[in-house]
Amino acid sequence: MHNRMIYYTLGVCVLLCCYSKQCTVMAADSDPLQDFCVADLGSKVLVNGFVCKDPKEVSAEDFFFAGLRNAGDTNNRVGSNVTAANVNQIGGLNTFGISFARIDFAVGGINPPHTHPRATEVLFLMEGTLFVGFVDTNNTFFSKMLQKGDLFVFPKALVHFQQNVGHENAVAIAGLSSQFPGVQTIANSLFAADPPLSDSVLSKAFRITEKLVQYIKAQFKY
Repeated sequence: MHNRMIYYTLGVCVLLCCYSKQCTVMAADSDPLQDFCVADLGSKVLVNGFVCKDPKEVSAEDFFFAGLRNAGDTNNRVGSNVTAANVNQIGGLNTFGISFARIDFAVGGINPPHTHPRATEVLFLMEGTLFVGFVDTNNTFFSKMLQKGDLFVFPKALVHFQQNVGHENAVAIAGLSSQFPGVQTIANSLFAADPPLSDSVLSKAFRITEKLVQYIKAQFKY
């Protein structure tokens, strides 16, 4: 009976431990423990996030950003431009677990397949028509045609994209559940890594010739 109680107690402790770790993993950026912690981007102290600026040096400018007013330059190979508004641009976002971005699309432009490893994204279409989608870990493709005023959610860390399929420029605003969501564009990560991935790895992964791999890599050099 005594041994049963010991095993029972140990079992409960293990479950509680697992539950607490699960909660930690499921959480996004950790909650703030004070009114604000404006990021001191010039500090050389390395922490998970950013150290706080002295509150006496904080001003309204630390919570302000005008960078989303103007359209980004879409004169590039993908026909889109992302203007970020994360903790690097707005120090006051530090510890608050949120950021934004403006995405401008030329006609036919795309925001290529990419992931945000630390954030879920909610996209709001302000102007134009977008075809959007993401692929889950079962390789199921979820897609939708968006019109002005529509919203779409891209789950955390899943590969997703947006494409302007309308006859005019498109503009979208994205909200992300991290002060610094990160972005990893799939094609660039594989074919423009530094140092580069070996041709043989990419050849086998994509079931193409090494010569074709070399050709694709060359497209990212200019």
